Amino acid sequence: MFTVVGAPGDRRTELFTAACRSAGLAAPRVVGWAQVLHGGEPPIVPGGALPIVPGSLLRIDSPGGDPEVDRLLRGPGDPTRVGGGARWYAAFTAGLGRVAAAATASGAQPLGDVDEIAVMCDKRRCHARLRSAGVPVPEALPPVHDYADLRARMAQAGMGQVFVKPAHGSSASGVVALRAARGGRVRAVTSAARIGTGLVNALRVRAYETEPEVAQLIDELAPDGLHVERWLPKAALGGRVLDLRVVVIAGEPTHVVVRTSRSPMTNLHLGGARGSVSAVRDALGSTGWEHALDVCARAAACFPGSLMVGVDLLVQIGWRQVAVGEINAFGDLLPGITGLPGTWAEGLDTYTAQVHAAQVRAALAAHAAAA
Repeated sequence: MFTVVGAPGDRRTELFTAACRSAGLAAPRVVGWAQVLHGGEPPIVPGGALPIVPGSLLRIDSPGGDPEVDRLLRGPGDPTRVGGGARWYAAFTAGLGRVAAAATASGAQPLGDVDEIAVMCDKRRCHARLRSAGVPVPEALPPVHDYADLRARMAQAGMGQVFVKPAHGSSASGVVALRAARGGRVRAVTSAARIGTGLVNALRVRAYETEPEVAQLIDELAPDGLHVERWLPKAALGGRVLDLRVVVIAGEPTHVVVRTSRSPMTNLHLGGARGSVSAVRDALGSTGWEHALDVCARAAACFPGSLMVGVDLLVQIGWRQVAVGEINAFGDLLPGITGLPGTWAEGLDTYTAQVHAAQVRAALAAHAAAA
């Protein structure tokens, strides 16, 4: 049986539950993140632990968009606001520690290593781990503390355009594609919109084109920590730039979505659209396609305790080079996408494939323990 630490009613949890049932298994027990973050408040099992099914396979899922969970992670405020990432990360990793302790106490087998999840949720640590393993990633700047510091670092590195990312952000919240041209002109593209005196994560990408407003934007994001990397020009098809979300399960790239956009942000919730996997494969050629998937597998290998990771793969102009932009601990929400032809996951959605892979891994572990 499975236990899921997630958000009751969240789409990921619902799809994973459906995958369990389609495999002839009981629905997983769902432990809400609100319960985890409250420190295991009632209802709980005797002894004070989180109600994880003893000996179960434990899936740790995203905290989701529950306003109560957001309040516990970032403190009171508008759930759509940008910022609060440092507080979110501290509360989230403390919650991961509670989950790990409860798993140990109940004999559950986590499908994702909590320390690895913590690294994946910190863009600076994740980038450093990938780079040290020889995985191609965009060049990153040393830590920056405000807009003036950012511009100085960009000048020192000879970078005219960068992506500025909150260290602990997700869903492109607060991400800024910044271009600084000669003559002092700047242009910042982001989904962050100013409402009153604060920033919210809007569902529309916009541009800021005066230095005072760009400086204010960066200065407001900086206190939570920033990861800044070279903006690699992306390949395009049909006038739309693209990147790939590649889901790697049990070490093998199994599912791919092409994300296309007319803006630097390809996130589907920001107006991006799905593109053709076959068209990208044709543009890369068979050797290039195999190389791209191999890079994703190498990136996933940096997190050996995680059954699944989502890799954001940047395909550069010219279709000859690729780089890993990010690793997502919860990057498997690809509704309607089935496994790549020729893989063991062909015909399976990401959740059904994970149920299968988890059962295989558990069986192998049991066999090894009995040997």
